[in-house]
Amino acid sequence: MIPSKTPPPKLLGVAMIGYAFMGKAHSNAWRNVASFFDVPAFGQKVLVGRDAGAVAEAAAKYGWAESATDWRTVITRDDIDIVDICAPGWMHAEIAIAALEAGKHVLVEKPLANTLAEAELMTAAAAKARAKGVQSMVGFNYRRVPALALAKELIAEGRLGTVRHIRAAYLQDWLADAQAPMTWRLRKETAGSGALGDIASHAIDQIQYLIGQTVLETSGVLKTFVSQRPGQNSFENVTVDDAAWATFWLTGGVGASVEASRVATGQKNSLQIEIYGTNGSLSFNLENLNELQFLDGTLPVREQGFRRILVNEPDHPYLHAWWPQGHIIGWEHTFTHQIRDFLTAIKDGSEPSPSFEEGLQVQRVLSAVEESANNKSTVTTVNLGAFATKGA
Repeated sequence: MIPSKTPPPKLLGVAMIGYAFMGKAHSNAWRNVASFFDVPAFGQKVLVGRDAGAVAEAAAKYGWAESATDWRTVITRDDIDIVDICAPGWMHAEIAIAALEAGKHVLVEKPLANTLAEAELMTAAAAKARAKGVQSMVGFNYRRVPALALAKELIAEGRLGTVRHIRAAYLQDWLADAQAPMTWRLRKETAGSGALGDIASHAIDQIQYLIGQTVLETSGVLKTFVSQRPGQNSFENVTVDDAAWATFWLTGGVGASVEASRVATGQKNSLQIEIYGTNGSLSFNLENLNELQFLDGTLPVREQGFRRILVNEPDHPYLHAWWPQGHIIGWEHTFTHQIRDFLTAIKDGSEPSPSFEEGLQVQRVLSAVEESANNKSTVTTVNLGAFATKGA
């Protein structure tokens, strides 16, 4: 009798919607993840976009088997198991909810949605789908920076003692020139918000994630420095913020501040995070992605000082898969780590993080900052609601 062979595991079919900036970054991750990490078998089935010619060209360039222009048809296909949403924020809710209802695992870029109401609908759909074994995750890729993952480990191990306060600033300058052209990111109806949702959301997620606490109160200010920008035919009104400032109080009594700007001349893509505790401090800057600064406050004062940890040892998070010690990695690797974690969660049947509930919590904070700013920076309570982040 010939023993029966175990059938190979099902190939997970992936469809990605959107092929511009984030589509390129995600495609790179899908193309490379299996070369470095042990992940379930999958195939880059189809890339979706509105322009048939442009999306076909991008699909061939980025390693997708085919292209399409109708996402509604694609998510109903039997050979599609995962939908990766890299489209602009105003499309997130409709696509994600439809994909989850079709039984597809969903990864969606941050922020979760353009509005709090949309985010709540998405989270409810994700909870319903999860009960049927369908997973969902929000793409806060900076959680997968090895240096920040190490920072979380050090905080959890008590190396900082009791965390007291955090400073975070995400600064860019791509809109510093008043003649920089109008884009969808500068219209509230398509982007939801400006620097607040685009980049402050990363800083807010990091603050909550690193210390495992939830924002309770905030006071915020939003500012648009350039109110009109050149469009295709004439100048158009900018309807989102260029910069945002906010202070926060979290569930464990920690105070935090966030600054975000897309008009910070000379700052290209600088996410700076400083965490201060009773026994030590940590400092990180995305422009030095492979480094974490750590001060051990338990040492004698004569020996104290920030020391540089070069985070590229095999014992550091994610780095066993990459290069020999001393060989740095880059921004693009965070997306590869993100895909690795998402695929692993699907294989194990575990809930990936950040979940839609965690994405909704960030959305609630963004909404509270905006409400505070509209009310001239009054302190605003964050409504935790029915989908409060677990463990907060």
